[in-house]
Amino acid sequence: MTTGTTELEGKTAVITGGVKGLGLAISRLLAERGATVALIDIDEAGLETAVSSLGGRGRAHGVAGDIRRRADAHRAFGEAAERLGGVDILVNNAGVYPRKPILEIDDETWDYVFDVNLRAMFHMTVAAARHMQPRRAGRIVSIASIDAYIPYAKNAHYAAAKAGVISFTKSFAQELAPEGILVNAVSPGPIDTPNLRQLGIYEDLARSTPLGRVAAPEDIAEVVGFLAGPRNRYMTGETVIASGGILMA
Repeated sequence: MTTGTTELEGKTAVITGGVKGLGLAISRLLAERGATVALIDIDEAGLETAVSSLGGRGRAHGVAGDIRRRADAHRAFGEAAERLGGVDILVNNAGVYPRKPILEIDDETWDYVFDVNLRAMFHMTVAAARHMQPRRAGRIVSIASIDAYIPYAKNAHYAAAKAGVISFTKSFAQELAPEGILVNAVSPGPIDTPNLRQLGIYEDLARSTPLGRVAAPEDIAEVVGFLAGPRNRYMTGETVIASGGILMA
């Protein structure tokens, strides 16, 4: 993908869950626009491959970490900030999508989904906010989902966690606005990833989308790129819906 802009030259970005799918597409777009990026992920082997694909060290860095708990999340952010020499952008992309009927959701599944999709977002955003406050500038973008608005079978726990992402986005935006930190979210519809294709519902989702196709990861990365970049000067506390027309708000 060629973006034709270097608007992020000299900027630095941290992307969680950045080694594949949407996370890698976001990492690649930000890097192509000039940013130096740090990918935080639990998949150490995947980090090496992703960093290499983004141009190797100097342009991209990998930080291994399980960000579900405060101490490790803050450690991982601090290590990324040290390698980058500071952080201008945080993208909370890490997420899991285990489907299960609502009456079968046990505590273990509930905790796992909320830990990865919501608790990690909270810890990373707190770490980024504390880092960005003295700089009085920064961009934080989190990945939510249209599932937060539309009930789908087997997705109740995921939907609730993503609704929490939207709520936290508003709260962080309100508190951090006086310090020049813009906090927004993106709610994608279905995205063409290996995980989605393995669920066996890809064709049905494509047919039911008004635009007639499932989003490419790059489609959603473009929205993130705007929110994280200098052209966004006045949007904060917003959740941009990018669903191909499935949800029109």
